[in-house]
Amino acid sequence: MDSIPKFDLLSIELDQRQFSKISQKLYDRCGIKLHAGKEELVKARLNRRLQTLGIRSFAEYTEYIDQDDSGRELALMVDLLTTNKTDFFREQHHFDFMRKFVVPTLKNTQRSFRIWSAGCSSGEEPFSIAFLLREELPDSDLRDVRILATDISDRMLAKAREAVFERGALSDIPPRILGKYFTCICTTTLERYRVKDKVREMVRFARLNLMDQWPMRGPFDLIFCRNVMIYFDKATQENLVNRFWHYLRSGGYLFVGHAESMASLSHPFQYVQPAIYRK
Repeated sequence: MDSIPKFDLLSIELDQRQFSKISQKLYDRCGIKLHAGKEELVKARLNRRLQTLGIRSFAEYTEYIDQDDSGRELALMVDLLTTNKTDFFREQHHFDFMRKFVVPTLKNTQRSFRIWSAGCSSGEEPFSIAFLLREELPDSDLRDVRILATDISDRMLAKAREAVFERGALSDIPPRILGKYFTCICTTTLERYRVKDKVREMVRFARLNLMDQWPMRGPFDLIFCRNVMIYFDKATQENLVNRFWHYLRSGGYLFVGHAESMASLSHPFQYVQPAIYRK
């Protein structure tokens, strides 16, 4: 049997036509718009996949996606092209706001409390929320407090469910929090930590494309959708923000990224402070 011929992936060029096709597929699937100048990013992130498939050109790859009736290849392409940069306690002012204005209200009620982390990536955001709630609500184990964490990336969700982080990713975690809510699974060559079960049990991870129908009922008291909408065009942002409105409880808060001002969007939210809005 003939062997698969070897070829140099670095020589594969991504012309404007194929870049436009890939960009349109990404936009149609999840609302993310790749602007001009992202050609090298696309080529770098997809080259390994082309090699795995034995595909010689991006034209052949887009045709391969079109012929895949299962949609799995398109989902994998989206996974490879989406950015998943996140950190524990990212944008600290959101957590300070929670501590000062949200938790006191929660202490005065025994009703259920629901939080949605939309675009949770590898789990740092929902786990950070859980750490804060456990610190500020000593009886949190007796309360019905739950966090829904969703993302479009199966790869990131798998990492989030595993809840294992290398020491370098925990630089923003205070030592007391690290010792209280993480278990060291270190070896002689690798220092890693797993989030303890009592925290993980507060968070439910699920795959969700924000452009699809949302199966959950809500309402949520808080919705975190941070540094996600920067990849959407204005029409998609506006549609998403107004959908969030209907899933929030009256008086609930929407947290967006610091670079995601909603000033130019038409929506019914009340501005509270930068990157925080109230229903």
